[in-house]
Amino acid sequence: MRRTAIGGAILAVIAFLLILFGQALNLELERVAMTGAALGAAVALVPDRPPLFRALGFAAGFLVGWGGYALRAGVLPDTSMGRALAALVVLLLLMAISLATFTRVPLWSLLIGAAAMAAAYETTFMTTPSAFPYESPTAATQMALAAGVGYLAASFLGAAVEADRDHHPHEHPPHPRTATDDGPSTKLDSLLTPKNEG
Repeated sequence: MRRTAIGGAILAVIAFLLILFGQALNLELERVAMTGAALGAAVALVPDRPPLFRALGFAAGFLVGWGGYALRAGVLPDTSMGRALAALVVLLLLMAISLATFTRVPLWSLLIGAAAMAAAYETTFMTTPSAFPYESPTAATQMALAAGVGYLAASFLGAAVEADRDHHPHEHPPHPRTATDDGPSTKLDSLLTPKNEG
């Protein structure tokens, strides 16, 4: 528990520094610092699959999400149908990547990567879709930097979270018995069987 608390505090400080020094260095990270750090940390913390495959999933999802915007900017019309088709293609590709790796690359990490790209660029794209070649690299770089820092800051916490989970397992109370091995329970039987009066 102590390691988790210390790691959480470190992650909070990292997000603070990202915003503070990102502005000072003209990196403009304040718009994506919180989201990126949180998503990167989530990939590091979820105890599902080895860290390498989680990180690869995030990166692949991020790139596929970026490709979805390229598809919208260069091929599909800027309409509801175009946006729906782009989302369909992106999600099918993410599923295909996970299946092609026999789910070693988990689908959830692919989805987080695509969501990170959307969080970084969707608003800007909706405003000026024609500026995709110039604005999308900036948005992608900002989000990738924030997510990478969040991932690194929380990566050593994954083992601590798993250890805490194993130390305090979630115990389900046993289900109350409503029947005996031979038939309905005595209580239920007494409610259903009419009493002989007189």
